[in-house]
Amino acid sequence: MGMQSIKRRGTQTIELSHPPKIISTYSIVGPKEGQGPLKTYFDEVLNDDTCGKDSYEKAESDMMFNAIKESIKRAGLQQSDINYLFAGDLLNQIISSSFAAREFEIPFFGLYGACSTMSESLSLASLIMDGGFADYVVAATSSHFSAAERQFRFPLEYGAQRSQTAQWTVTGAGAMVLGKEGDFPEVRYVTTGLVKDYGVMDANNMGAAMTPAAVDTIYKHFKDTGKTPKDYDIIATGDLGRVGKQMTDKLLLEYGYDMRDNHIDCGDIIFNSEAQNTDSGGSGCGCSAVVASGYLYKKLMRKEIKSVLLVSTGALMSTTSSLQGESIPGIAHAVAIEMNQ
Repeated sequence: MGMQSIKRRGTQTIELSHPPKIISTYSIVGPKEGQGPLKTYFDEVLNDDTCGKDSYEKAESDMMFNAIKESIKRAGLQQSDINYLFAGDLLNQIISSSFAAREFEIPFFGLYGACSTMSESLSLASLIMDGGFADYVVAATSSHFSAAERQFRFPLEYGAQRSQTAQWTVTGAGAMVLGKEGDFPEVRYVTTGLVKDYGVMDANNMGAAMTPAAVDTIYKHFKDTGKTPKDYDIIATGDLGRVGKQMTDKLLLEYGYDMRDNHIDCGDIIFNSEAQNTDSGGSGCGCSAVVASGYLYKKLMRKEIKSVLLVSTGALMSTTSSLQGESIPGIAHAVAIEMNQ
């Protein structure tokens, strides 16, 4: 028999024994996000979502590069201080992340978790830190409305009518630097999700596709840790949108967990859906990235809240799988972040 893992809790959760601290963050958003309810929480609002580049894909990579660069600068560090970069995005072969990473001299792990990628990059960065394998790690994620739209849905010029369950891919990039010292929010628990697929095939209803994964991961987190919704000031799901958020609350009630008072959804709060015509809300892996590194981080730093359970949710589909009539599997990863009193 090998040595028992001393950090495992229950079936899917790790309790970090040396919780890494999120020592700096940086968030960049597009013009539409900059007009939304959270505009004052973002570090940079673009006037031009092409960033002066000749394609939306290059613009997204540029956003990711700048978010990483500025987060390192804000932490008072040099590129050479960072031991690993964990990053991912929505584009084929995660080109936004790898093209940004080629501009840095930092060992790079490229990730794909669809819209769950911010929690995935933060989870793995935290585990690497807790294991004593690094002094500083960056976790980053991005998405871009125009790049994702033409890859997954329709060319923008086509002007397709949007359904009420559809969500608006967030143009944004968020980066977090993890370190060991200082009065900063700490990552205490990491709950890694299972892939769940209940047969949803409508690419215009991501909320329904991702809800089972969100419900399962949140339920497992509570079961593994013995915590309840009341232990967190905010439980923030990624981008279920308005439709998926309501479904998640309803299903968790059936497990005996009432999150209705402190559950927010990043996709639901980033836009004013009525005024900005975003139907069920925001999506894209930049969504929970900028809400977490902007809104939630600043609320923690100002001691307005003490604890957050960030649960980014992802739909693990591709353009090919959709065209082949496949259903949409979902995944959700949870990270518990707490401010020391």
